[in-house]
Amino acid sequence: MKIKYHIVITLSSILMLSSCVVGKKYTRTDLKTPEKFREEVAVTGDTVLLPWKTYYKDPLLVQLIEKALVKNNEVLVAVKNMEQLDLSYKQAKLALLPELDLNVGAARSYQSKNSLNGSLSSQITNKDYIDDYNATLKLSWEADIWGKAALQKRDAKASYFAQKENLSALKTRIIVQVAKSYFNLLGLDEQLKIAVKNIELSTNTLEMMKLQFKSGAISSLALNQTEAQKKTAELLVPQAKANIVVEENALQILCGEYPDVVTRTGSLNEEELNTELEAGVPAILLSRRPDVKAAEYAVMSATAKTGLAKAQMYPAFSINPSIGANTFQFENWFNFPGSLTKSLAVNLAQPIFKRRSLRTAYEIASIEQEKAAIEFKQSFMTAVGEVSNAMAKVKYSDERLETAIQKAESLVKAISDSSLLYKSGMASYLDVIVAQNSALQNDLDIVNIKLEKLNASIDLYRALGGGVQ
Repeated sequence: MKIKYHIVITLSSILMLSSCVVGKKYTRTDLKTPEKFREEVAVTGDTVLLPWKTYYKDPLLVQLIEKALVKNNEVLVAVKNMEQLDLSYKQAKLALLPELDLNVGAARSYQSKNSLNGSLSSQITNKDYIDDYNATLKLSWEADIWGKAALQKRDAKASYFAQKENLSALKTRIIVQVAKSYFNLLGLDEQLKIAVKNIELSTNTLEMMKLQFKSGAISSLALNQTEAQKKTAELLVPQAKANIVVEENALQILCGEYPDVVTRTGSLNEEELNTELEAGVPAILLSRRPDVKAAEYAVMSATAKTGLAKAQMYPAFSINPSIGANTFQFENWFNFPGSLTKSLAVNLAQPIFKRRSLRTAYEIASIEQEKAAIEFKQSFMTAVGEVSNAMAKVKYSDERLETAIQKAESLVKAISDSSLLYKSGMASYLDVIVAQNSALQNDLDIVNIKLEKLNASIDLYRALGGGVQ
C-alpha cells in the first residue's frame, strides 16, 4: 500500500509540473520597415492580388505555365518534401501518447552442472538445460513536464509551413522563368524578322550599287562595303535560329518535357502586362512574399529547437508498467494466473555530467535562432530592394523605349533621304551604309528594351507577392 501511495504522489506531482514549458514563444523581429519604396509607380487597388492567369493574357503562355506547375521536376521534388514534412508533423502531434511494445520469445540455455542454477534445475526438471518462455506487453510514457511535445509540434509545424512557402516560392520562380523564356522566344522571332528585313533592304541597295559599278560611277570599294553590310544582316539569321532552338529546348525542359518546338502566336508588340501594380507599404510584403514568410517560419522552427535543447538539461520523468507471461515449461506458458508477471516502474533521470554537451547544444541552438532572425530580416530587406529595383526598371525602360522609337522614326527617314541623295550624287555610299547599319542596331535595341520592360514587369509582380494564386 505504501508503494502505491508513493506512486500516486509521484504521478500527481508530475501532472502538476506538466504545465511548465521551457521554450519561449516566438515574437517577430522588429524589421523597422521604411514608410515607402525608393521608387514609385502608379497604383491601382489590389491588382497585385490577381491570379497569374489574369496577369498573363497569352493563352499559349498560360498553357505552358500550367504544364510547368504540374510536370516540372523541381516542383515534383518539392511536393515530395512537403509530403515528408506532413508525415513528420502528424507524428509530432502524437508525442504525448505512450509507447506500447510486445516482446515474445523463447530461449534455452545449458547451465554448468557445478553452478547453483545448473544443480537446482537438474533436480527440479531432470534436464541439463533451462527453457524460458516469455511474452511481455510493456508500456512506456514520459511525462511532458517541460513542454517537449509542444515544442516538437511547434518545430514540425513551422518546418511544414516553411516548406509550403518554399514550394510557393518555387512555383513563383517557375512561372517567372516560363514567362521570361516565352517572351525571349518572341524577342528572338522579332530579331529574325529584323534581320530578314535588313537583308532585303541591303540586297536592294547592293543591286543599285552593282549597276553603278558597271557604269563606272562607283569603285569596287563601295561595292564591297555594301556587300559587307548585307553579310552583317545575314549573320544575324543563323545566330537567331540557333538561339531560338536553345530557348525552345530550355523552355520545354522547364515544363517537364523533352526538347521540342514551342508553339507561339502573336509578336512581342502584342505582349502587354499590367504594370499598374499596388506599391503599398513595404510591410504588406510579409503577407504575400512566400520566401519572406518561409524565412519567418524558419525563425519559429529555430525558436522551438532552442526550447527543446534547453529542456534536455532538465529532469525527465517516465512511467514503465508491464504485464506478461513467463514460464520454463511451454505447456504452462499461458496458464494464468500462475504464469502472470507484472511490474511498475517510475523513473527520474537528471543529466549531471555530460562534458558540457547539453549546454553547448543549447548555446548552439540559441545562435542558430539568432542567425535565423537575421536571415529573416535580410530576406525582407532583399524583398523591399527587389520591389524598388523592378519599379526603377519599369519606369526607365518606358523612357528608353520612347526615345528608341523616336530614333527609329528618324533613322527610317535617314535611310530614305540617304538613298535619294545618293542617287542624285549629293551623298556618298557610306552615308547609305551608316544609315542602314544604325537602323538595324536601333531595331535590335528596341526589341531588347521591350524584353527588359516585360521582364521588369514580371519581376515587379513577383516581388510584390503575386505569382501563385
